[in-house]
Amino acid sequence: MHGLINRSFESFLKITYGTSLWNDVADRAGVSRQGFEALQIYDDQVSEAVLQQAMAVLGRPRGALLEDLGIYLVSHPTTESLRRLLRFGGATFAEFLQSLDELPDRARLAVPELDLPHLDLRDNAPGSFILTSRWHFPGAGHVMVGALRTMADDYGALVLLDYVGSDGQTETISIDLLEHDFSKGRDFHLAAQV
Repeated sequence: MHGLINRSFESFLKITYGTSLWNDVADRAGVSRQGFEALQIYDDQVSEAVLQQAMAVLGRPRGALLEDLGIYLVSHPTTESLRRLLRFGGATFAEFLQSLDELPDRARLAVPELDLPHLDLRDNAPGSFILTSRWHFPGAGHVMVGALRTMADDYGALVLLDYVGSDGQTETISIDLLEHDFSKGRDFHLAAQV
């Protein structure tokens, strides 16, 4: 697992639940309290140990904790660059959805060795989509659900999202876009604000 991903989970735990919780999780998982190096590659077992210990300490199921991570990644001020990367996917939420399969390549422009889930969006019916996520680490679909919920709010769209399940390799999410302009949404400008 890329250190940037592990570091994002570490930051999520520290900012959301506090440094003392992170220290407890790190101790239980056998990782340094100093956290992860952003550009180092870690064995998936290290990432899994941290996730398992966070679930145990917080008493939260895997899916719920990973969905909260997805929300954090797109909504927290410290992760504004990720929100900007996602917003470049389109002017509307529907356009954004259609660009999801390009997301891993766009991310690799910034971090070439970054490995992200393979995403595939298929039309299911008018305004209805099926998103599949394939990755070596179980739970990426839950992270996507959290990120998609937040991005729908960001665009002002009314969307129903459902984590359908996993066959062990592929996770499936259903997306129903009920209304494109349900609310105002957040401001977004192509040029970053100074």
